[in-house]
Amino acid sequence: MSGVSIRVEGLAKRFAIGAPGQSGPLSRVRQRWGGSQQPQAANAPQRTFWALQDLNFTVQRGEILGIVGRNGAGKSTLLKLLARILTPTAGRIQLLGRLGALLEVGTGFHPELTGRDNTFLNGAILGMPRREIQRNFDEIVAFAELAAFIDTPVKFYSSGMYTRLAFAVAAHLESEILLVDEVLAVGDAAFQQKCLGKMGQIAQTEGRTILFVSHATNAIQALCTRALLLQQGRLVMDGAPAHIIQTYLNRFAETQTHLENLPDPAQPFQILQALLVEGEEAPQRPLRLQVTYALRQHPAPLITVQLHNSQDQPIYYTDTSFLPDGRHHEIGQHTLHLDLPTALLGPGTYHLGVGTWHPGPTAPHFLEAGLQFTLPEPETRLARHNIRWPSALFPPPGWRYLGSENLPLQQEARS
Repeated sequence: MSGVSIRVEGLAKRFAIGAPGQSGPLSRVRQRWGGSQQPQAANAPQRTFWALQDLNFTVQRGEILGIVGRNGAGKSTLLKLLARILTPTAGRIQLLGRLGALLEVGTGFHPELTGRDNTFLNGAILGMPRREIQRNFDEIVAFAELAAFIDTPVKFYSSGMYTRLAFAVAAHLESEILLVDEVLAVGDAAFQQKCLGKMGQIAQTEGRTILFVSHATNAIQALCTRALLLQQGRLVMDGAPAHIIQTYLNRFAETQTHLENLPDPAQPFQILQALLVEGEEAPQRPLRLQVTYALRQHPAPLITVQLHNSQDQPIYYTDTSFLPDGRHHEIGQHTLHLDLPTALLGPGTYHLGVGTWHPGPTAPHFLEAGLQFTLPEPETRLARHNIRWPSALFPPPGWRYLGSENLPLQQEARS
């Protein structure tokens, strides 16, 4: 299993940003029949954004490489370059072996086809010969746990069913390299563990190379033999997963209680501000999240909130589907308050992600920069003896005195 499987040298990717559609076919039709809608923007200089810059690394055959970084660090861009979905602006990629990729939920699936037909279609897209698919078909269906629905059109599948079938096909493709992006976050916890076990198995027993992108740092640490840390498109660290994850969490833990974005009229929906404010009842240590957003065009996405502890484990989630009325769906600028369950939390540092979700097969997207707060050690008998609170939760004490009764003396008890 020795030898290089992937070699990346000087890899860089640049994207053009600005007003969309200025030079495409649709823009030319508009200019011909309706005139230019934005003459100033058409003549404005084009801005660029470097998603990746000067990446250099190699991956050995049979290695499981985790890729860690905040949203916007370039993780998914890197996998799309390796999968040849995107072309690099500079640099070179060398892949020594057949490639399989699981990058987005539903990629390679046709909604009108059944799960059976899509298995063959998706396998063909991933480069699997038909007889290879036929040989592995029963095992694919069994792994996906979809035998009862395999002849149902996938437009009736849930996002979790999509993910199970897509991963089963990719994992059973007899490729030497497998790329797996955040799509496993859509599945349930039991299936996620099943997928992680499968990836570990095929790496160890079949010598396949796996690149795994995930925000679940506990999964990276448990599965991967090595990890990369990306920050703003650059490779800042390469090493053991435990060391990489601790560095990532330390960088993420910079105190931040306020996020703000400049209004952009071109965006149909935009979170303008997210702010942590203290509640009125100080003894209970409450915190309130205040979110201001602009809705300029329907449909409105859900605003999502997820709380992580210092080990990056999710401990709380909610979204605006729980709001009792629909006034927040009206066109305009709105402000919402959310009372966070901080009174139930133990001491430590917590990270709060605020994002959006359009109901569908893709997972909620959280802003690159997160809010962060720290809860101190509670005033308890343990703290007076310099003993840390031994639990992740610190709910209000539930003790209650129910009364007493006389007990017999020891002499009476012996008699």
